[in-house]
Amino acid sequence: MSEAPGHEMPFLDHLEELRKRLFWIAGAVVIGIVVAFVLLSKLDIIRLLERPILPLLHGQKLIYTHPGTSFHILLNASLVLGIILASPVVVGQLWGFLAPALYAHEKRVVVPVMMSMVALFLAGVALSYFVVLPLTLRFLMSIEATALTPMISATEYFDFAISMCLAFGAVFEVPIAILALTALGIITPQFLSRYRRHAIVVCLTAAAFITPGADPYSLFALAIPLYFLYELSVLVAMFAWRKRQKRAARLEEESREPQRLGARA
Repeated sequence: MSEAPGHEMPFLDHLEELRKRLFWIAGAVVIGIVVAFVLLSKLDIIRLLERPILPLLHGQKLIYTHPGTSFHILLNASLVLGIILASPVVVGQLWGFLAPALYAHEKRVVVPVMMSMVALFLAGVALSYFVVLPLTLRFLMSIEATALTPMISATEYFDFAISMCLAFGAVFEVPIAILALTALGIITPQFLSRYRRHAIVVCLTAAAFITPGADPYSLFALAIPLYFLYELSVLVAMFAWRKRQKRAARLEEESREPQRLGARA
């Protein structure tokens, strides 16, 4: 992006480099989707994704009403997995574009932050697949089974399951977002601590929107981790804020040093 912080290349050169980076990102995503499609077709991803609902079907199977249903499900899963497989290349290209403009202390933070983003996303997906999704399905089907015969469409179920897992993965990125806002000086740890009570309400409201149905199990299964992530965000924000304050104090001290030397001379 530039040779060093403060020494920027011309604007058109920025655009040309960005175009090249985006080309490699698009190519990596396409290749990732193709590889994911081949892998998932061999691993029988449909059988894996239907595990949370199988115990609730009582020996029945999911139905389909269109010949292309299996292909549609496989394609959607391939899109998600393909982007995940391409993420190292995507991150590498973004890093190559941004790294020359970053200071040394900023570069040291990027790798841990990227690893934390991946870990939190996978934790959110795992929580959704193994805990929240089975609880939600059990509650919803316990209500409907008393008066209706379940004939669940495979397309609607898999869209529902994949969307919920992705939503949980995205929500678990809250600490990273708060860390970024703190590093930019937009929010402070004091602000986060002052609004703890409001955070509880926000977590419950967000959990109610993300988890379908009104069962308290899936609601609290998301709300509790969300609030835990908020508290984790407060600790991370305190650390980032202190580092920011120390760096600002050091820069201020360095800026005063020439003035002191001039005064002595």
